[in-house]
Amino acid sequence: MTEDTSYAPVWQAADAERQAVSDVLTEAFMDDQLTCWLFPTSGERGRLQSYFYGHLLDRSAAEAYLVGRGEGASVWLALAAGQAPDEERPDASVVDQNSVFGENGARLRTLGRALAERHPRRESHLYLSCMGVVGGRQGAGLGSAMLRHRLERADADGLAVYLEASSPRSRALYLRYGFEDLGEPVRVADSPLLWPMWRQPRR
Repeated sequence: MTEDTSYAPVWQAADAERQAVSDVLTEAFMDDQLTCWLFPTSGERGRLQSYFYGHLLDRSAAEAYLVGRGEGASVWLALAAGQAPDEERPDASVVDQNSVFGENGARLRTLGRALAERHPRRESHLYLSCMGVVGGRQGAGLGSAMLRHRLERADADGLAVYLEASSPRSRALYLRYGFEDLGEPVRVADSPLLWPMWRQPRR
């Protein structure tokens, strides 16, 4: 009998659980097409991912969530109108990318600029920066549980939500939850496609 995890418990991660969030996302995206493009050296990929997620979780606007038995995680940013997702430490970000990511930093910066150009800034909204489930648990409803949990609150607060889907599979999931494509997909050089998506709050 298949376990029904579609309504698995979801909770906001405490500071002490930040490493668990980073570990889940690192495992979930280890073989992801976009991650492999950003960090092509497999032996370095885990370390670079961990640093990337740690930097994301350092932002004051970040909300991190865990689900189930800690098998899935998501990171959301609450952004005010006119606020860019990475404007808290722009200069430090470039230094960090140069010193930590090395040659991979150029890919990160190029993709980051392309995505920033498409990021809507006209109104306050939530930005689902990343959401992942560990291998062997994908497709079990854990991602849906995290989406439902945070979208219900966004609807109650009258907040729209923005994201970039990094695969056709994730795009299909987001379409089922009311997201719509926001223009054409983004591609940098030979990178995989990313689909900017927007969801209006449901009253």
